[in-house]
Amino acid sequence: MCLEGFLLGDCFLHPSSFVDADVEIGRGTKIWHFCHIQSGARIGEKCSFGQNVNVGNNVQVGNGVKVQNNVSLYEGVVLEDYVFCGPSCVFSNDLTPRSRFPKGSAGYKKTIVRHDATIGANATIVCGHTIGEYATIAAGAVVAKDVPPHALMAGVPATQIGWVCECGQVLDRKMVCPDCGKEYRVNKGVLSEREIL
Repeated sequence: MCLEGFLLGDCFLHPSSFVDADVEIGRGTKIWHFCHIQSGARIGEKCSFGQNVNVGNNVQVGNGVKVQNNVSLYEGVVLEDYVFCGPSCVFSNDLTPRSRFPKGSAGYKKTIVRHDATIGANATIVCGHTIGEYATIAAGAVVAKDVPPHALMAGVPATQIGWVCECGQVLDRKMVCPDCGKEYRVNKGVLSEREIL
């Protein structure tokens, strides 16, 4: 567990934030103002949590994850390595919530965000789905189904409008990244990097 300052694992916890018992926080992780890390949370190395982030009970966060301001990661959410969560993006964990009839953790749906995926500001991720590796969810989108790897999703509900490179740039019509030059191809709805002979 990381305490205030660079202690116990070389992580940083701002004095305004709280960490409950039975929490693991990896080396080099920074937790800024007004955050709450709840019991059972497991956070990897070199992560960054912006202002007013809540990490719920038993949430799993990989290495190198960046969570921007005003994000709540509720129980059932799993973020793999190098996931980016934009400001005020929203996760849920119950498809049919009722204040009068709480389900408890046994009734929560799992949401998995695979490595290197990006979720834009104010996007909403409906629980029970998987966002594939290197996928990008546009700002304000509402994801209500599984997202393929490398897919660019936008709208309400979110639909696929393109493909993105590993580096995050949108691929052009020839399936080439305008930034890093990687070339891809799509076969039966699956994107893969084209081998250059």
